[in-house]
Amino acid sequence: MKKNIVSFTFFTLFTSSLAFGGNEDRVGSAGASHLLMNPWARSSAIADAAYANINGLEATFSNIAGLAFTEKTQLKFNYSNWMGNAGIGLNSAGFAQRVSSSDVIAVSVQSLNFGDIPITTVNNPEGNIGFFSPRANVFNLGYAKEFSSSIYGGINFKVISESISNLRASGIAIDAGIRYVTGEQDQLKFGISLKNVGPVMRFRGDGLANQITYVSNGNIATLEQRSATFELPSLLGIGASYDVIFNQQNRLNVAFGFTANSFMKDQFRLGLDYSLVNNKMAFNLRGGYCYETGIFNIENRSNALIGPTAGFSIDALVGKNKSALGIEYCARMAGVFGVIHTVGATISLK
Repeated sequence: MKKNIVSFTFFTLFTSSLAFGGNEDRVGSAGASHLLMNPWARSSAIADAAYANINGLEATFSNIAGLAFTEKTQLKFNYSNWMGNAGIGLNSAGFAQRVSSSDVIAVSVQSLNFGDIPITTVNNPEGNIGFFSPRANVFNLGYAKEFSSSIYGGINFKVISESISNLRASGIAIDAGIRYVTGEQDQLKFGISLKNVGPVMRFRGDGLANQITYVSNGNIATLEQRSATFELPSLLGIGASYDVIFNQQNRLNVAFGFTANSFMKDQFRLGLDYSLVNNKMAFNLRGGYCYETGIFNIENRSNALIGPTAGFSIDALVGKNKSALGIEYCARMAGVFGVIHTVGATISLK
C-alpha cells in the first residue's frame, strides 16, 4: 500500500510540473476542433479526467487502452445538445467486441448536426434559394490489447470529414494509449494518451471558384482560390486514478488528469466516481472539475468547456452473467452558452 501511495504522489507531482507547457499563442489556429468534443456521458461527467480509469467503448475518446477492459460485447448510444441552446446536436454510437482473451476491437461514429441554414449569395443576400446542412463526422476503428495483467495498450484510427454546401475537408488521425494497473485489488492506475496525430487538412470544392465577367469583351473566366491547410488539435493526456474501496458494494474512484494541448492552454482535471453495486443494480454518481489558467476571468476565457461537471448512471444487472443494461446522464457547464446535457444508453454483455 505504501509503495502505491508513493507512486501515485510522485506521478501527481510530475504531471503538475508540466502545467505551463500549453501554447496559448496558437489558440484557435487548429481545425477539426470537434475532435476535442467528448460525446460520451460517463467520462464527461468526471471532467474528462478518465485517462487512467475509463473502460470499454468510451475509452476510444479518453485513452484507447481502456478498450481492453471490455468484458465481451458493448453497445452505446449518446446524444448531446452541444453548446446548450445553440441548436447543434452531437450524436454518437458504437460497438465493442472482445475477439480473444486479450484482444478487443471497436467501431464508433460521432456526428454533428447543425440544422438547416439558408443559402445566401452576393446576388441573393436574403436567401430564399434553399438550405444546406453543415456536417462534421468522425469514424473510429479501435484496437486494444492486454499485454500482461498490469500493462494494456491500444491504437485508434480516425477518419474525419467536414462539409458545407460547396466545400468539404477530409483527413485521418491516430490515437494511441497505454495503461498500467497495480495494487492488491488493481486499485491504482496510470494512463498516457496521445490523440489527434495526423497530416494537415484542407477544404476543397466549388465554393472556392468564382466566375468573373470582363467588362471590355464580355468573356467569362473562372478564378480558383486556394484554401490554407490547417493542423489537427493534437494533445497529450496523462492521468492517474485510485479506488477507495469501502466494501464489496461501495467504492469511490478518484481520478486526476492533465492535458497538454498543442493549440490552447493546458488543463488540470479532477473527477470523482462513487459506485454502489448489488446483485440487481449498479448506481454511479459522478462529478468533476476542469481547470485552466484564467478560468475565473470571464472576459478572457478561450474555452467554454471548463469548470464543473456532474452526472450519474444506472445499470440493471440481468441474466446469469449479470449483463448490464444502463442509462447515463451528464451535465457540463459551457459558460454563456448554457448547459450541455448528454443522455444515452449502454448495453454491456458478459
